[in-house]
Amino acid sequence: MKAAPTKVLFVTGKLAEPSLLRVLAEHELPFAWDVAVMRITVAALMTTDWIAKQRITPAEGTDLVMIPGLCEGDAVALTERLGVPVEKGPKDLREIPQYFGRAARAANYGAWQIEILAEINNAPRMERAALRALAEYYRASGADVIDVGCTPGRPFPELRSVVRELRDAGLRVSVDSFDREEIRAALDAGAEMVLSVNASNIDVVEPYAGSDKRFVVIPDAGDQFAELERSLERLEKWRVKYLIDPIIEPIGFGFMASLERYAEAHRRWPTVPQMMGIGNITELTAADTTGMNALLIAIAEEVGVRAVLTTEVIPWARGSVREIDVARRLMHYAVSQKAVPKRVDDRLVTLKDPRILEYTEPELRALQREVTDPNFRIFTDRDTITVFNRERFVRGTDIQQIFAELGVEEATHAFYLGKELMKAKLAITLGKTYRQEGSLQWGYLTPPDDARSEHVPLTQRSSRAGRPPA
Repeated sequence: MKAAPTKVLFVTGKLAEPSLLRVLAEHELPFAWDVAVMRITVAALMTTDWIAKQRITPAEGTDLVMIPGLCEGDAVALTERLGVPVEKGPKDLREIPQYFGRAARAANYGAWQIEILAEINNAPRMERAALRALAEYYRASGADVIDVGCTPGRPFPELRSVVRELRDAGLRVSVDSFDREEIRAALDAGAEMVLSVNASNIDVVEPYAGSDKRFVVIPDAGDQFAELERSLERLEKWRVKYLIDPIIEPIGFGFMASLERYAEAHRRWPTVPQMMGIGNITELTAADTTGMNALLIAIAEEVGVRAVLTTEVIPWARGSVREIDVARRLMHYAVSQKAVPKRVDDRLVTLKDPRILEYTEPELRALQREVTDPNFRIFTDRDTITVFNRERFVRGTDIQQIFAELGVEEATHAFYLGKELMKAKLAITLGKTYRQEGSLQWGYLTPPDDARSEHVPLTQRSSRAGRPPA
């Protein structure tokens, strides 16, 4: 982790200078700073090649030069030219305080202790190519182990070859089955973990005594811990690795009581890792999964769960593996550092934004007075859209009425403004920060900005809106 800067030089353009100075002055930043204003109106239109040709001389002691986040080009070349590390900052200058706060916390962030088992549900029903593709998707999403889910009562003669194929691809594999023959076939083919065993089938474990295979042991039906304890004694005798799964129940079927079982199991066996099948909640609750996964992983972190099982069958659970990968890092940080999981990693805030960045109407009117070109700038606050250029200043909530007041007739210009106004309206509706010519923020789902709508030379902007200051 690189050291935090002690003095930062911010490079900006004429229009953005007042806003940048205000942001820097209003926040207690842990470093000294200077501002270099380039001879360009819109800072985001700068490129690193263009900046390299300007006369920029960082003051003595400057250990970081920050250029606008929307600048095109490679900052490494600028670092060589100026002799000081150069970084691109956030795409909105109002995020600079949060940017540096998050960077300061990053030194202790990213560790985790909960494994992700991603289940391929009803694997016997799947074509081999589709099964392999889903396994690779789960691995790319952050899964540590691919769980091959068998179907009770449905033969799976290809199980052995499926496990071998996944293992040959470098994947770690578990098998989800109570059937002894399926368990043996999967383990002999290279599976490392079995979900699950209890008193009814625990004898399948004995041949693997002393091995590195892991077994998830669950309570028998109707039993809380008495029979489970006898199962644990047998596993200890056979010297195998195991996890306890007290079984999380769906909401409406004993959800809270099942959470209490996890807490009780942790009190009884504090050194034994537990597993939690959180798909029982996310797949069976009609709600977005980002918040559910975050909360379930927080509970898991506190009660000794060291592996979670999830899947992505129902549409609203799509992305759960990626969400859990973020959540396990965030909640481990919160618990280990005794810090609330806030302002550290915002990737699980998908529908709404962590904060809404906005300008007041007087600030926007002051900005308009500095504009000398016909290109439209678009801004939003919590309930209003503002559009202006050197001649017009329009505020409102009805995008059709706003568009009518802009006097735009040329087709490509109209298309561009319609697209941006619809995005602005969506931002207001959902409580998000609007950024002209950039993607709205959707947490871990945020797509990269479309380069086709950015960095358009001024000579090509006569028929389209311009970029706001950055």
